[in-house]
Amino acid sequence: MAVFNQKIKKGVQGRAETFSLLESKLSAIDKTLWFHCASLGEYEQGLPVFKALRNHYKQHKIVLSFFSPSGYEIRKNSPIADVVVYLPLDTKKNAKRFLTVVNPELIIFVKYDIWTNFLNEIKSNNLRAILISASFRKSQPFFKFYGAPLRKALFAFEHIFTQNESSKELLKSIKYNHVTVSGDTRFDRVSDQLHQTNTLDFIADFKLDELCIVAGSTWPEDETLFINFINSESSKGIKFIIAPHNINLKQISNFQSKLEIESVLFSRKEEKDISKTQVLVIDTIGLLSKIYSYADIAYVGGAMGHTGLHNTLEPAVFGIPIIIGDNHSKFPEAQEMIDNAGMFSVSNQKEFENIMNELIQNNQKRLLSGKNNFKYIEMNAGAVNHILKYLNLLKQ
Repeated sequence: MAVFNQKIKKGVQGRAETFSLLESKLSAIDKTLWFHCASLGEYEQGLPVFKALRNHYKQHKIVLSFFSPSGYEIRKNSPIADVVVYLPLDTKKNAKRFLTVVNPELIIFVKYDIWTNFLNEIKSNNLRAILISASFRKSQPFFKFYGAPLRKALFAFEHIFTQNESSKELLKSIKYNHVTVSGDTRFDRVSDQLHQTNTLDFIADFKLDELCIVAGSTWPEDETLFINFINSESSKGIKFIIAPHNINLKQISNFQSKLEIESVLFSRKEEKDISKTQVLVIDTIGLLSKIYSYADIAYVGGAMGHTGLHNTLEPAVFGIPIIIGDNHSKFPEAQEMIDNAGMFSVSNQKEFENIMNELIQNNQKRLLSGKNNFKYIEMNAGAVNHILKYLNLLKQ
């Protein structure tokens, strides 16, 4: 509750500064683009499109807005934008003022963060807006008898790019027809990671030539699985990297105290010879996507509990098998990778240990599962090209 209240406080304080920040960074003669993301996940999803537009519109200033502190605080210095702000609360007055100050030539919303007053103001001012990587479910208010205001807001977008055919059909059911099934830009985002430098010398020093298991974005219920497994005979000769979702020192200390072997924190790695350590705990953010490149097996947290499965595409692009918990029904990519025999869902300690041991001992299965995941990413990339083609920005 304290963490939640802290987030609310940051959001309130940040929104109070939005207009002064915009007015100090923008002038009436500036040409602008506006990108809006609910949170960090949507930012990562939109990033390949943002990069392409940044590259094309070199003379424009880019405004990047977030709703959530978890997005704003981590990306407030994003090189993709000239000014990063919290989106003000969705009132008619705020919408008018925001759009008057920003006056964007093009607006990109990501996924489904629908703000009715802002979108109605966008439509009344004939501003150009598109929604990318949209994903809709029949249970959402857009498709209910009481959802008229939200339905109306959707028509402010001149075009919507959906992740799948079912989302397109739902939009057609409310007579919104300017739709392209482009797929999910997250596939382009993770594919781009292969073209980045993923070298981390300290991880190479830690891993050496041993088999390495990376557990990313873990919660306590995920870490319990690893405590029991690391303390078992099966873990001998294996390196483990644990990257908790929340950098909570008390939680991390509790995890370390239950291990029967020595572990080392990233923040204290200079104090020890990490090559002789079996468990490395990453008590910082921003490194996980590179760390996955060193994994032989990945575990992605969130689905053993009810917090929501974290990004499984990040490890998949490196061609490694992935283990997750069984609460993944809202994540279609997880089920697709399970069906492709690249991902494995577990519901308890025994199932976790069985699949972990099988992947460790069966080199052929481990490599084939990883290859299946890489192919899945490769087959689903390309959403960015659909969007750039629509905007007439795709180089022939």
